[in-house]
Amino acid sequence: MFSRLSPAKADAYKLYLVLSGIQSFAMTMVFTVNLVYQVKQVGLNPLQLVLVGTCLELTAFLMEIPTGVVADVYSRRLSVITGIALLGLGFVVEGSFPVFEALLIAQIIMGLGYTFLSGAQSAWIVDEIGGTRASAAFLRSAQVAQVTGFVAIFVSVAVASVSLQVAIVSAGIIMLALALFLVLLMPEEGFKRQEASQRENWTTLFATFRSGLRLVRRRRLLLLIMAATIIHGAFSEGFDRLWTAHLLGNFTLPALGQLDEIVWFGVISAVGMPLSLLAMEYIGRGVDMTSNRSVTLALTVVYVAMIAGVLLFTLGESFALLLLGLWITGAMRAIRNPLMEAWINQHTESGVRATVLSIQGQADAFGQIAGGPVVGAIGHFSSVRMAITISALMLVPILGVFRRSSRPKR
Repeated sequence: MFSRLSPAKADAYKLYLVLSGIQSFAMTMVFTVNLVYQVKQVGLNPLQLVLVGTCLELTAFLMEIPTGVVADVYSRRLSVITGIALLGLGFVVEGSFPVFEALLIAQIIMGLGYTFLSGAQSAWIVDEIGGTRASAAFLRSAQVAQVTGFVAIFVSVAVASVSLQVAIVSAGIIMLALALFLVLLMPEEGFKRQEASQRENWTTLFATFRSGLRLVRRRRLLLLIMAATIIHGAFSEGFDRLWTAHLLGNFTLPALGQLDEIVWFGVISAVGMPLSLLAMEYIGRGVDMTSNRSVTLALTVVYVAMIAGVLLFTLGESFALLLLGLWITGAMRAIRNPLMEAWINQHTESGVRATVLSIQGQADAFGQIAGGPVVGAIGHFSSVRMAITISALMLVPILGVFRRSSRPKR
């Protein structure tokens, strides 16, 4: 097993930044073009687009807890490496076989990969460098990811202009190479594994899960974090799966000379990423990432702007307003991620941190599974524009969650 190898020592903080950067590069290569690939080359209709997303999220929902508990009991390192490798394999399968059934199989593989990463990656860096330094690492890694992702946009568009499939498969190969790199260099010194006699039985696994669940139920703030995660998940599935269909179906993309229309998706991402990077830099300087009140106030502002951005995107009548709304939404979602990671890590201890983060991942998957089909049905029977508008309105209750979480505990 990967966790039993003895890698050469590497600085955990720097390695975390490298991991975040390469991971972002490969995933941006895929996400810049995969919805266009699914609509244009595979020929998925709106219902199939939603089903593809639901398949991924259902896998994540079912597997978040087992994979998170494994990360707590066995090895964070093993979980991270396995997750990276599975994501790479999933990208290769998706890009190699442009048929609906192959996409469903790829989503299952990728969903499993996401669950191995979702709790373990954050928990690993917290264990290696400590919670206070890790809060800064979350923000800095997000900035690194924005930079490498920005570069990946141009690479993805250039390759996709020749072949959408090659762009996706290439990203998968990069992820597989990253997994091998981590096998050789990723340290694990802060994590204390249990004795083998305790590790290799299911009683220990379920005991770790129950500890994490009891912690969530006992702490009011963790319950509120889970509620906010479910609400965000319900919004994100509909928006993520249908925004490309709205853009392609309701607008005529302005001509860019002799360039392929895929270039527009590169332009959208290329402008959006620097905006996100600047916004994160502002948040990093203006928000105390160790303060519950400071983080929840920042999240409130982020979600108000996110709701406004989505409504502008879907209700704006001009292409310029659509782009502005899309860029605002993207920037706010980029800021949201490190804020949420810092928020939940304020209220968990190392022994069950990966499990609690996995419960959060399951809450997100539950929200997407519950919200996605509803929004997809609205898009099918009414319009994609109406479906995305409903997605934006789903976010309104999250503002009440943040308001409650900022109140002192009675």
